[in-house]
Amino acid sequence: MKHNYDLHSHSTVSDGVLSPAALVRRALEKGVDVLALTDHDEVAGFRPAAEEAAKRGLGLLAGVEVSVSWRKQTVHIVGLDVDPDHTGLSQGLAGLREYRHWRGEEIGRRLEKAGGMGAYAGALAQCKGDLLTRTHYGRFLLEAGVVDQLQGAFKHYLLRGKPGYVPGKWASLEQAVGWINAAGGVAVVAHPARYGMTRTRLR
Repeated sequence: MKHNYDLHSHSTVSDGVLSPAALVRRALEKGVDVLALTDHDEVAGFRPAAEEAAKRGLGLLAGVEVSVSWRKQTVHIVGLDVDPDHTGLSQGLAGLREYRHWRGEEIGRRLEKAGGMGAYAGALAQCKGDLLTRTHYGRFLLEAGVVDQLQGAFKHYLLRGKPGYVPGKWASLEQAVGWINAAGGVAVVAHPARYGMTRTRLR
């Protein structure tokens, strides 16, 4: 029997646009049989998603997308089928979220210095959870008409060398994989084609 899987999704707990419960409903509408909720550096959305999934018969995996600093670049590692209550994983992710809070504010400070725009307040208005991310800044810049597509916000304002760029200081690859494995999960590289790596480097 064929099943449809979506093993990388975000809710408003990080930078998604749907609440965990609404995400479950959308997945069912789109014919997904098994969904993994993999918010950035956070597992708090799993419980409300699990309650909705249980009522509606959707297979749900607890997951997370961990930000990693590896060889002078940022990569994302997805953890699938983790125990969301595992102490080591929870403590590791809490440290990343603390840094994210500072980074979110620092992006706003740098954009204000570069020309105002009310970027920090605008990004906060886009944020429906506790984690302020670059995507929220991108959505604000798009909505404000500063750019005409979301990718343009990153290209002109948020990537390395641009006014709102803040270098990431994330977990090491060894830490991220260790947290995921200790929590019973499987670690995989998220969106590997995005990093522009050679085949050798990616391996």
